[in-house]
Amino acid sequence: MPACEASRRQEKKKKRMRRRPPAAARARPSWSGRGREKRAWLPFATVAPRACAARGEHAGGACAARGGPGRGEGSARAMAAPPCAFSPRGCRLFASAGPDGRLRVWDTAGSRLQHEYVPSAHLSAACTCLAWALAGARQPPSKDGPQRKKRKSEVGGEVDKQLDILAIGTAVGSILLYSTVKGELQSKLDGGHDSRVNCVRWHQESCCLYSCSDDKHIVEWNTQTCKVKCKWKGDNSSVTCLCISPDGKMLLSAGRTIKLWDLETKEVYRHFTGHATSVSSLMFTTVKPTNESKPFDGITGLYFLSGAIHDRLLSVWQIRSDRKEKNAVMSFTVTDEPTFVDLTVSEVKEEPVKLAVVCRDGQLHLFEHILNGYCKKPLTSNCTVQIATPGDGDSTPKPVPILAAAFCTDKQSLLLVYGNALQPVIEKVSLNTSEPHICLVRDIQKVLSLKTDAAVTKVKTPVVNSEAKVLVPGIPGHSTAVKTPALGKEKKKNKRKPGETEESIEERLGALDIDVSKVKTPGGLPQTDSFAVLLVQGLESNDAEILNKVLNTRKENIVKNTVARMPIHAVIPLLHELTKRLQGNPYSASLMVRWLKSVFTVHASYLSTLPDLIPQLGMLYQLMESRVKTLQKLSRLHGRLFILVTQVAASQTVQDVPEVNQTAKLVYEDESSEEEGSDDEMIADKDSDENWDEDEEKEEQSDEQDMTVEKEINGDSDLEPENESEEE
Repeated sequence: MPACEASRRQEKKKKRMRRRPPAAARARPSWSGRGREKRAWLPFATVAPRACAARGEHAGGACAARGGPGRGEGSARAMAAPPCAFSPRGCRLFASAGPDGRLRVWDTAGSRLQHEYVPSAHLSAACTCLAWALAGARQPPSKDGPQRKKRKSEVGGEVDKQLDILAIGTAVGSILLYSTVKGELQSKLDGGHDSRVNCVRWHQESCCLYSCSDDKHIVEWNTQTCKVKCKWKGDNSSVTCLCISPDGKMLLSAGRTIKLWDLETKEVYRHFTGHATSVSSLMFTTVKPTNESKPFDGITGLYFLSGAIHDRLLSVWQIRSDRKEKNAVMSFTVTDEPTFVDLTVSEVKEEPVKLAVVCRDGQLHLFEHILNGYCKKPLTSNCTVQIATPGDGDSTPKPVPILAAAFCTDKQSLLLVYGNALQPVIEKVSLNTSEPHICLVRDIQKVLSLKTDAAVTKVKTPVVNSEAKVLVPGIPGHSTAVKTPALGKEKKKNKRKPGETEESIEERLGALDIDVSKVKTPGGLPQTDSFAVLLVQGLESNDAEILNKVLNTRKENIVKNTVARMPIHAVIPLLHELTKRLQGNPYSASLMVRWLKSVFTVHASYLSTLPDLIPQLGMLYQLMESRVKTLQKLSRLHGRLFILVTQVAASQTVQDVPEVNQTAKLVYEDESSEEEGSDDEMIADKDSDENWDEDEEKEEQSDEQDMTVEKEINGDSDLEPENESEEE
C-alpha cells in the first residue's frame, strides 16, 4: 500500500508539472474581452505559436539554438513599415526611407519635400534604420579635408547644423552619414558589420555612434575617424534594437532577451526576460527614479519601454537593485503590432508619461499614465485616433493609414504623418484625449491638388492682346484661359477704299468652300490631332469600334504623338483599357505594349503624383509579373520545339532526295583460285616457248638470205658445186 500511494503521488506531481506553464508564459499573461479585462493564464504553446509560425520558429527557443534568426525573419522584416524618424528639437524635419531605397526628408511645417537622396547601391543595399544626431554630438568630418576654426559667433549656428546629420543603416552592413544642410553624403562607416544593420543610436555627449546587426555584434564607432572604436558580441542571436541611458553610461540591447551593458567595461549589468519575438522598439521613459529617498546612481529605478514584432503588448520594465527581478512591471495593450512609438519623458515623480503608438492597422493609440510600480492588469489606451476620407455621394469612406506620430514641444499637440509613404501629408493637430475614439475626416486628393495649385499659381500667364484671336483646341477636357477684350475699348472700324464694292454673301461662302480631296492624307489615315480626339471620345463613350481603329495603329510616330497630345485626365482610363486588352487577346500584346511604353515615357511625371497609383496599376503590374514568370519556361519550350522542328525538317529533306540507280555498268571479276592460276602459268610458258622457236627460225632464214646476197656480190655464185665440195 505505501508503494502504491507513493506511485500515485508521483503521477499526480507529473500531471501538475504538465499542466503548469513554463516561465516565459507565466511572465506574459493573455487577456480577452473589450469592456472588462479578464486575466487568463495560458501555456506558452497556446500563446506564441502564431507569432513563432509567422517567423519560422518553434516554441522553446529553437532559433537561439541555431545561433541566428528564424527562417521567416526576412519575410517579417520585408513586411515591416519603412524606417522613419523625426528630427530632435521640435520635429522640424521628417525623414523616411521608401522601399525603392530613396531617402526623403520632408519639412513638417509645410509638408514639402526638402531633400531626396539616392544611394549608389540603393537597390542592393536598402535602408534599414535611421537616426538623427543629438544636440551634443559633434559633427563628423567632411570629405573636403580639414576646416578652419570657427569663431564664437559661428558656434551657435553649428549646433543646429549638428542636428541635421542623419545616420542611415543599410542591409549590407555599412552606415552612411548624410548631411541635410549640404544635401550630400558626409561620410561612410565600413568594416564593422557583415550583415544587415538593425539599429543605430547616437551618444548624447561624445562623437560616438552605436549599431547592432544580424551578425550578433554591437559596434561602437568613432564618427571623427570613421573607424571602429570597439566591437563585442551582444547576443547568441541577432541584436535588433539599442537604447542609450539618459546619463550616457549604460546601453540597452535587445534581440529577444534584453540586456543592460556598462559602456566602460562592456559587461552585462542586468538581464531581463524580454519577448517571445524580436524586439523592434526600445526607449527610456524616465530620467529620474520615482523613489527619491534612496541615492541615485544614474540607472537604478529608471523605467524603459519595449515592443516586439507580432506582439500587441508594450512592456514596461524597471531597473532595480535586485538582480532576480527580471519580469515586466506593467504593459500597454494595442490593437495590432506597433510600428512607430513616441513618448514624453517623465522628469518629475508626479508627471505622467504620455505615449503615442502607431499600429500596423493604421490606428494611433494615446496613453497617459504615472509610473509608480507594479501593475497587474494591462493598460488600455485613453484615446484611439483614426483618419478616413469623407466619402461624398454614393462612395463609402475609406480609412487612411497613419504612418507616424510625434509629440510637439508643448507635449499637448501632435504631428501626424498619414497617407502614402511616397508623398505623405504632415499635419499638426490638437486632440481632446477625453474622448475614447476620434475619427478625423481628411480628403487626401483635395490636399494634394491644393499643393499642386499653389505651385502652379506662381507661373504668370501672358496677357492676351485684344486684337489677337485665340483658338481653343477641340480636345475634350482641355481648358485654356481665354481673355476677352475689354468692354471700354472701341472696335476697330472697317475702312474701305473708295470705289471698292462689297462682296456678296454668295462669294464669301464660295471662298470658304474647301476641297476635301486636297486635305486627305495618303492612305486615308487621319492626323495625330484627330487620333487624340478619337481616342478620348472612344474612352469616354466606351466605343469599341473607335478604340480598335486607334489602338491597332502600328506606326510608332503616330502612337507617340497621340499620347503626347491627349489630355491628362484620359491617361488613367487609357491604362485601364490597355490592361483589359492585354488580358483578353494575347495577339494584341505587341500593339498594346507600344502604347504602354509611350504612356509611361510621356506621362511619368503625372503618374508619380497620383496618391492612389499603386491600386490603379496593381492589375497591370500583376499581369506583367505573371507573364514574366512564364517567360523562362516558354523560352525553354521554344528551344526544344525548335530543335524538334529542325530535326523533322532535316529528315524530310533527306527523304525527298531522288533515288540513284544502283546497277553497275561495268563488272570486273577477279578469279583467285590456285589451280586456275597454275594452268594459266603453264599456258603462258608454252606460248612463250613456241614463240621463242619461231623467232630463232626467222633469224636463221634472215642470215641465209644475207649470205646469198653477199656471194652474189662477190662472184662466188659462178663456182661449180664440185669445186665447192673440194674446197670443203
